[in-house]
Amino acid sequence: MSALDRKLGRDLWHLKGQALAIALVIACGVATFVMFLSTLDSLKLTREHFYQDYRFAQVFVSLKRAPDRLAARLGDIPGVARVDARVVAPVTVEIPGFAGPVSGLITSVPDHGEPALNRLYLKSGSFVSGARSDQVVISEAFAAAHHLRAGDRLAVIVNGRRKELRIAGTAISPEFIHQLRPGGVFPDYQRYAVMWMARTPLAKAMDMAGAFNNVVLRLAPGANEKDVIGRVDTALASYGGTGAYGRADQSSHRFFSEELQQLESSSALFPVIFLGVAAFLLNVVVSRLVSTQRDQIATLKAFGYSNNAIALHYLKLVMLVVTLGVALGLVAGIWLTRVMGAMYMGFFRLPYIEYQLTPGVLIAAILTSAAAGTMGTLFAVAGAARLKPAEAMRPEPPALYRETLIERLGLKSLMSAPMRMIVRHLGHRPVKSLLTVIGISFAAALTMTGRFQQDTVNFMMHVHYGLTQRDDLTVTFTEPTSRRALFDLLGVRGVEYGEAFRNVPVRLRNGHYSYRTVIQGRQPQGRLMRVLNNRLQPLELPPDGLVLTDYLARLLHVRPGDELTVEVLEGGRPVRRIPVVGLVKQYIGVSGYMDLAALNRLLGDGPVVSGAYLAVDRRQADAVYRKLEGMPRVAGVAVRESEIRNFRRIMQETMLFWSSVSTLFAAIIAFGVVYNSARITLTERGRELASLRVLGFTRGEISYILLGELAVLTLAAIPPGLLLGRWLCGYIAAMVQSDLYRVPLIVEPASYAFSALVVILSAAVTALLVRRRLDRLDLIAVLKTRE
Repeated sequence: MSALDRKLGRDLWHLKGQALAIALVIACGVATFVMFLSTLDSLKLTREHFYQDYRFAQVFVSLKRAPDRLAARLGDIPGVARVDARVVAPVTVEIPGFAGPVSGLITSVPDHGEPALNRLYLKSGSFVSGARSDQVVISEAFAAAHHLRAGDRLAVIVNGRRKELRIAGTAISPEFIHQLRPGGVFPDYQRYAVMWMARTPLAKAMDMAGAFNNVVLRLAPGANEKDVIGRVDTALASYGGTGAYGRADQSSHRFFSEELQQLESSSALFPVIFLGVAAFLLNVVVSRLVSTQRDQIATLKAFGYSNNAIALHYLKLVMLVVTLGVALGLVAGIWLTRVMGAMYMGFFRLPYIEYQLTPGVLIAAILTSAAAGTMGTLFAVAGAARLKPAEAMRPEPPALYRETLIERLGLKSLMSAPMRMIVRHLGHRPVKSLLTVIGISFAAALTMTGRFQQDTVNFMMHVHYGLTQRDDLTVTFTEPTSRRALFDLLGVRGVEYGEAFRNVPVRLRNGHYSYRTVIQGRQPQGRLMRVLNNRLQPLELPPDGLVLTDYLARLLHVRPGDELTVEVLEGGRPVRRIPVVGLVKQYIGVSGYMDLAALNRLLGDGPVVSGAYLAVDRRQADAVYRKLEGMPRVAGVAVRESEIRNFRRIMQETMLFWSSVSTLFAAIIAFGVVYNSARITLTERGRELASLRVLGFTRGEISYILLGELAVLTLAAIPPGLLLGRWLCGYIAAMVQSDLYRVPLIVEPASYAFSALVVILSAAVTALLVRRRLDRLDLIAVLKTRE
């Protein structure tokens, strides 16, 4: 072992506390980098293999009714590789002992064998058999929510008729990895069931023998999806087709893709913060080390060590600290990837997840960390290499202290002698003080990003369920029906008030911009379901014209006063030109709104409705649920209270994870910055503090001088840290804007206070550690040290 390597070992041991603190900050950056990218890669790989192995379709379309022979014609369309014509039925499910309505969807599968597309991943039991008309396979998530197993029985109401079914097995489908009821915000596995049944018994129950009402297609390699969709729409127009759409617009796939995009955005932001702070800490430590080892550098050069050897020596020290940080970060990142992957498997019902740490992620983590360490210490290492022996043998000139601006402003008389020492020392090294403040500020900012997500989602749900949707139940009919159905619902004992609505699937066009959505027809002066303006105040829908959500207006590049082409995707599929008369604020989804009567006039229909919003006497809610279950025209019932409860459960499982991780990592940043600053200050001022002890200052007084400086820096860092955190939260909000949801910038006062508290507590823990070292200060050894 060379002399320089032995010196390196001694330096590292002397700096072990500071080196470990820096390594932990680097580890946080590597861990978040690995966690986000590995989770992203794992989810993408899992999705790719699951879609491929279980033949997930690429084009989807629903229709009213078409004969089976039409499926062959769809298969002849250029670019279509495979067609699966199916029967799909909305149902109401009866679960013994479960209070409240449960809706669901049954999709047909072949009587024998597996479906051509959207195969089932069987989790338990067996597939259905066409020889048994009462068998059904249910989704694994629904089975787990109700503790159902193969062999159990349940009843459904399909097409107005009650049918007893036996569970043959549980399964997961690539079509429903995000199992969301139509119009839902979050999955509710207790109240929404996905099932599969043999084609013959389901067709018989739906009066669809020899016919189908849903079709999915797989495209040939190189096929033009847009051209295929156009031809499919033409073929199904006379059969009540509601418009074909590609995989990108399929509900389950879209939600999954949106989550992956958020992961990708996060992977580019948070590791940069950690590694940037680590680079700053390394620069401070190495700069101070070079400063205190001037005479050693001079001696080494006098014995013939070259500038490159000196530079390499200090670079080795940096790389060893970086290596430790990378090693810890990789271990933590792999563990966090497992935790995060398990969380996603619960939220998105994936049958498995293929964890992977690709060489690319590993190499990128190492190179990025090494680059951050090198760039952070480049000037300090270069300064050590350039130091001339004769100059290095001379000690650094003593610090020149003078009155600060605060003292010259007349506040000197208000400050004690220790306080003046603190202020003058901070003023003597303004750059170091500023960098310390910046480092601590990032800790406060990072804590806010975890809390911000909770604040934002809580606000969005308050707007959605508190200001907009205020009903107790949302009842959806199997198909548009007469308004008299509302009066049937109002006649149910326990229903206090109701408002009808109509939802019409449409494609909105403005030049070459188009978007597939729904127009929602609402009753005037509605109390249970309201639309809000940009100030989140209720907006009365005009008697004519179309009102759009603000984000949809931006997608279509329209403003109030412009006209849109509306292609209706149901019934006779009329095409109309409608003026845009206003914009509304909506954070979840995008759609258009019209007065209910105006929408029915536009379509040439009478008083037709799709469902109703109901206010219910809670004391009679169970009786209302049972009554609704028996109504043949009711396709589904959504309970507002249940959706809110389900939302809070999901938030606890998902956002609590990142909030905990960001808080822990922020505390590590604060500890690393404050601890290194304190240790360096203690090294710089050790002789001064020892002299004060000899002159009669107590331990408490010299602790006040040192720790008071840290307290000033910490308190000074909190306001800019909170401002930086708000900016970071705004950046995150801007990155995740989409037509599925828009994230407003909402940060509650409690989140600011929590972020400040995390920084203060981290600094307090650091102060205790430094105080112990200060109490053990060897006065004789320090005073013998040459300035």
